[in-house]
Amino acid sequence: MTTPDNTTYHETVHFAGHVQGVGFRYTTMQVAREYEVTGYVTNLLDGRVQLEVEGAEREVKAFITALGERMHGYIRKTDRHPARRAPEFSSFVIR
Repeated sequence: MTTPDNTTYHETVHFAGHVQGVGFRYTTMQVAREYEVTGYVTNLLDGRVQLEVEGAEREVKAFITALGERMHGYIRKTDRHPARRAPEFSSFVIR
């Protein structure tokens, strides 16, 4: 499958469980530094954490896997939604 040059791999991920108040966003930021990814992580009002991440598909997938391994004791459910779209982010931040 070929993709247009102006798109990048993107995933929207929602983590549920005991994911707020446990350093989840800070840990996500630390793990993101180990990969070539951009995007953000934020707490949602319903108690979940939302991750928006983009980059090379293998980097994004490896990053999400590493984050899941690092925070496995807190995550009860992970919903992943992959897509290809125009790049939107220039760095990785906590929102």
